Amino acid sequence: MNAVVLDGSRNEQGQGIVTVLTAALAQAGYATEVIALREKTIAPCKGCFGCWMHTPGECVIDDEGRQVARAVARCDLLVYFTPVTFGGVSSGLKKAVDRLIPNISPFFARVRGETHHQKRYAHCPSLIGLGTLPQPDRQAETLFKTLVEHNALNFRSPRTAAAVVALDRPDDIEAIARGLVEAVTQ
Repeated sequence: MNAVVLDGSRNEQGQGIVTVLTAALAQAGYATEVIALREKTIAPCKGCFGCWMHTPGECVIDDEGRQVARAVARCDLLVYFTPVTFGGVSSGLKKAVDRLIPNISPFFARVRGETHHQKRYAHCPSLIGLGTLPQPDRQAETLFKTLVEHNALNFRSPRTAAAVVALDRPDDIEAIARGLVEAVTQ
């Protein structure tokens, strides 16, 4: 099994958390690729739909966003790691996630009574969202978890789990990371 961690942190401050997370993934049997998005050149999605019409399954923008989309298409588990910003994800992670649209089909299907895109590939990765906040904030945490759940639904992830780590409570990080991995591997 393989996992891809999309590290949306803006600096190396979160690397200790990523290390704990990758250790929990290794313990569960995952080979993990960490993609530090701050080190990648990824342009924003143009919204041109070229990835659906002109180059199906591949973004028309030739930058490192293509490699990220390929890695995600091949993985068994996708992990978002990000500071929580107004209940959402960092701008770097948002750009990368927007550029994953070639991984879904332009055609629609009903899922849980809602309209969503059809799967492009038979295999879809499970999704973990791990956010960070300076201190606990229930509203931001709820928004983040809801966002991750809806991304999982859009990407047809078979399992999903999300949590937020309060940076003023570092003792919780290891238990939270293990709990997230257990939630998607059971």
